[in-house]
Amino acid sequence: MQPGPLTRANLKTPKAAAIAGMVFFVLLIGVFWLLRTSIPADPQESGSWLQSSSGAVALALNLMPFAGIAFLWFIGVLRDRLGEKEDRFFATVFFGSGVLFVAMLFTAAAIVGAILIAFTMQPQELIGSSTFHFARAAAYSLVNVYMIKMASVFMITTSTVAIYTGIAPRWLAILGFALALILLFGRFYISWSFLVFPLWVFLLSACILHDSIRKASGQPAKGGA
Repeated sequence: MQPGPLTRANLKTPKAAAIAGMVFFVLLIGVFWLLRTSIPADPQESGSWLQSSSGAVALALNLMPFAGIAFLWFIGVLRDRLGEKEDRFFATVFFGSGVLFVAMLFTAAAIVGAILIAFTMQPQELIGSSTFHFARAAAYSLVNVYMIKMASVFMITTSTVAIYTGIAPRWLAILGFALALILLFGRFYISWSFLVFPLWVFLLSACILHDSIRKASGQPAKGGA
């Protein structure tokens, strides 16, 4: 009596990972677009956006937790799909970099949220103050230095696991290595380079969903092609 439920669970697991990855892609792209069009890229700006774009920034911050939850769900279900194939070393780096990415994402969001709250309390005193510049520089460094690096490490380890286990096409793993190098070394030269991370997660999710549909229909999967 047990093989039936177990089979259904195995078929649902890849679909859950794919859906979570796609939700993460949509939410993070929306959050990133709202922030990039509302907050100047220059970390030394005076903070004039607080008067004109605080509503859009607040919306982005409210969407941020859902993007993080979707990403954690994606990691969990992807690890479940790996099962016994999961290597301990790569599993540790894969899981650790993913959790650190979400932690830094939330920390940066909390800093920006604190700026918004402080602005509503003392709008004139905050703009151009040393407190604002410190918080702004902290959020900028956290996102553009540390969080980006964790995203690239996640892509590298996931691509390595994909090559050895065949959970995703080889071309996608190679693409993951190339895009990870862009995040590692080209972040300060290409302002929108961070978009490659959610885009790569979306492609990985699409491949997982395609494989799960093929398995459900009884066709052979092509994950290792």
